[in-house]
Amino acid sequence: MSKLVLVLPVALFCLAAISAQQAPVVPPKVTPYADIPADAAKQQNPVKSSPDSIARGQKWFKLDCAMCHDENGDGKGDVAVSMKLTINDFTNPDTFKDHTDGELFYIIKNGHMPMPGEGDRIKTDQVWDIVNYVRSLAKPKAASN
Repeated sequence: MSKLVLVLPVALFCLAAISAQQAPVVPPKVTPYADIPADAAKQQNPVKSSPDSIARGQKWFKLDCAMCHDENGDGKGDVAVSMKLTINDFTNPDTFKDHTDGELFYIIKNGHMPMPGEGDRIKTDQVWDIVNYVRSLAKPKAASN
């Protein structure tokens, strides 16, 4: 009986410790810029940047992207602020200067870091419209005196 008194609390402690453990949270697959396939990065935008394309891209951006990227693209949307996320400022002309339209398309389609991709939810041309819209957000640099 005395062994049971000693073993029972240890067993209960171990059981409690095991049940308190949670399965590790596996983050979604992250695609660093370097992991974008070369053929995707070289892909040319088949949708001409025009006022119509930019307006269509803006519509999708407001629906799916603005919550984090903000409507003006400065990266300070409500979700980004509340989650304390640091998101690129698309109004800064340097943000995408070294990135091709193909890279932007790939990121929008497949996701990047915590951002989920659009996947098959929208059509290919609509993703290109978003690329055109995001590019249009860059503000010209102020001339230095």
